[in-house]
Amino acid sequence: MLQPFFCACTASAIDLKNNDGDFMQDIEPFYNWRHIYISEEDERSPFYGRVYSEFEFSQTVYNYYIHPQWDDFGSRTLYMKVIMADYEEHYMVMELIGEWNDAIENDIMEIKREVTDVFFQQGITKFVLIAENVLNFHSDTKDYYEEWFEEVTDENGWVVIVNMPEQTQHDFKKAKLNRYLELMEIDNWRVYKPFHLFKKIDEAISNRLG
Repeated sequence: MLQPFFCACTASAIDLKNNDGDFMQDIEPFYNWRHIYISEEDERSPFYGRVYSEFEFSQTVYNYYIHPQWDDFGSRTLYMKVIMADYEEHYMVMELIGEWNDAIENDIMEIKREVTDVFFQQGITKFVLIAENVLNFHSDTKDYYEEWFEEVTDENGWVVIVNMPEQTQHDFKKAKLNRYLELMEIDNWRVYKPFHLFKKIDEAISNRLG
């Protein structure tokens, strides 16, 4: 039986709240950039033409509902929202929510094949993944990470994960995947305009690489 995130049940695989104490079904994708970009209205987006309900909760993570504005891309435990794609500056920003599980769901394959490869073919070479609501990570093979890293590096690009929770970072680093997808902390990323957030990340990487 499906249950909302606010129920009093105990979940063994995933916490019912994020690190800020928010119930997961109440967390919406960031919407303050929608006057600049809307993924479902972008003909080059894999989510073009999608229709959303504000009231019907149907998507779940381990039998707990999440907000209906999140996009399904093939995983049963991880969802996303592309909140910015700039084809002139060659970058995109996506938010993630749920559990990132490569061991069972092969989530990195789904992210890459179903979403980022589509944008890469449209000239996007710099990817920002907001991961503050990714509550667990389970690793498997590094192949897709290595492939993604090599593809974007050949085009002077990068992949950055922003604000992944500490406990999630632990497992990500243990698998040494931060060699391919860089981890970065940015306080109050929501106060930035998308281009300014992109430039902040791009400059930080450029400075680090010297």
